[in-house]
Amino acid sequence: MNPALLEEVIGVREELEADAVVLTGRDGFFSAGLDLNLVPTLDPAGQAEMIMAINRMVAAWYGFDRPVVGAVNGHAIAGGIVLAMCADYRVGSTQGKLGLTEARVGVPYPANALAVVTAELSPPAARYLVLRAHLVDPPEALALGLVDELAEPAEVLERALAMAAELGDMPSDAYATVKRQLRGPALAAMRQVVESGTDPLAQGWLSAETGSAATAAMDRKG
Repeated sequence: MNPALLEEVIGVREELEADAVVLTGRDGFFSAGLDLNLVPTLDPAGQAEMIMAINRMVAAWYGFDRPVVGAVNGHAIAGGIVLAMCADYRVGSTQGKLGLTEARVGVPYPANALAVVTAELSPPAARYLVLRAHLVDPPEALALGLVDELAEPAEVLERALAMAAELGDMPSDAYATVKRQLRGPALAAMRQVVESGTDPLAQGWLSAETGSAATAAMDRKG
């Protein structure tokens, strides 16, 4: 994820008219999150732009009126799993690693990203994943609520499309209303962040540790 991709993801959402939507990635990778080569190089203005782009992306997809299904077809890490958690239903792959690794790479959470985490996960699961900041295998991801079911890699998208069709058959007005009722407090807080254009992280998002932590994380992946 970099500023250009975030704007594209937001733009697609703003232009979209559909009965239901499936979010997925390329084979084996749903999303590895923020571009860790880019993030440590951002100046304060670039950091603020990135933070608000993440906040806007999360608010846009978490608040989309129609059904959204995540076809989490592989690795989903940090901002990648945050995007997946914006979905109403998440089909995970039996292969890949998932986790909220922001703390490990020295990148704190934008307000709306953390709002999704705390809204979608139980408090014990959020504590375990956020503060340990490690990657988990698909069965543990299912147990923790990161995904709602697992499918073999070749079947993830097909299963997600089937679920999207099922949800898309529901009365659209009622679905939108119930979704807003369910997510009302979280969405209100998200919209306030977006409309104000400010986030408490805007000042000092990245620390001196961020670059070395991000480099170490990429070395471990390598």
